[in-house]
Amino acid sequence: MARRALILVEGHKIIGLRYVEAAHRLGLHPITLSSDPTQYGYLAAERLEAVQVDTENLDALIHECSRLRASYDIAGLTGFGSPGESFYATVGKLCRHFDLPGPNPESIERCRDKFLQRQLLAEAGVPMPAYRLASDLTEVESSAAEIGLPVVVKPTAGSGSRGVRLCRNADELAEHTTYLLGGKHIWWSSRRILVEEFAQGPYYCAEIMGNEVIGIGATEFGPPPYFVAYESIFPAPLTDDEQERIADISLSCLRALGLGWGPTNIEFRWTKRGPVVIEVNPRLAGGSNPRRVQLAFGVDLITEHIKLVISDKCNLRRRRSHVAAARLLVPDRDGLLDSIDCDRAAAMPGVAEVKLYVEPMTPIVRKGDCQDTVGHVIAVSACPAETKAIAQRAVDLIDWSITPFPNLGD
Repeated sequence: MARRALILVEGHKIIGLRYVEAAHRLGLHPITLSSDPTQYGYLAAERLEAVQVDTENLDALIHECSRLRASYDIAGLTGFGSPGESFYATVGKLCRHFDLPGPNPESIERCRDKFLQRQLLAEAGVPMPAYRLASDLTEVESSAAEIGLPVVVKPTAGSGSRGVRLCRNADELAEHTTYLLGGKHIWWSSRRILVEEFAQGPYYCAEIMGNEVIGIGATEFGPPPYFVAYESIFPAPLTDDEQERIADISLSCLRALGLGWGPTNIEFRWTKRGPVVIEVNPRLAGGSNPRRVQLAFGVDLITEHIKLVISDKCNLRRRRSHVAAARLLVPDRDGLLDSIDCDRAAAMPGVAEVKLYVEPMTPIVRKGDCQDTVGHVIAVSACPAETKAIAQRAVDLIDWSITPFPNLGD
């Protein structure tokens, strides 16, 4: 009998190995299809099967999956959304071709275009910040004038806050627009810019599987003008009424965008007029999110996602009621990461995980987005304040050193 295989389109530097481990627990043989398998260190470290293929070419992927079917029973297909959900839309098309469970590719594409996403949500009456579409500096400036400064300026496609900036005055507006259109930013679609009202208030994130809101987390960000997270806690300290309002709006988003299969992650700000939707991500959130949900509620979103992919029954029932907090390790300067020692932090009671995304001697060049994060610490306890305190003490125990790059102008 042929081995049951799980095909993974591309990998993920933070949660990719968790998918592989979950696949093994479910008796599946994971195979990664990637344009460059060497970028995912866990593939070589764990001696996992990987195939190099152009993952932006649907025909090439169909050909490779057809070839693999000669040796394996392909139980399911999935993949990873970054950047900009493009690979996850491709996964949907592959699943449709091979008649396997998967996301609706049209729905994924609708979400990938953040302007179209905004239009569809607005038509459904979903509360959102004011927004405008622009293609050059003149249009960006006129849009900002209509909305009123400060505004958030970002590409219409992308993820991880890449190219996203808070612009508080005319100079910042011109500077960031010039950056986006000047050739330094990597575009994943046409060069269109979204100008949005800056929704001020606490940030929340709804974790959803299918049509069920699993829970809601909260995140704090570093200093503006960027949106780089430094602390996340799950579940968020919300009243029952606040949770219900966010859950109701989340389900309205799913209906408006044609979602409701598999994982979805919806970002909110709680403003003076209540919760407003910042973004709907039709995929599982990366980073520490899945692990925090698992530690707090006992629900393994990655395993349950794979079960959906292979037509097994999900179990989203909460098994515990704890609080999990992640502190993200974000360098305060550019330079060479000489060393980083997490042993004392990892040994602390209450610390569930310490994970580094980079190795010592890695050059650090901050970009003002998710790529700035070099690792995380996750603490867990029964009390929000205690959990946050444990995470802070653990971060304080991490010993790391960054040597600034030499100033070539001296």
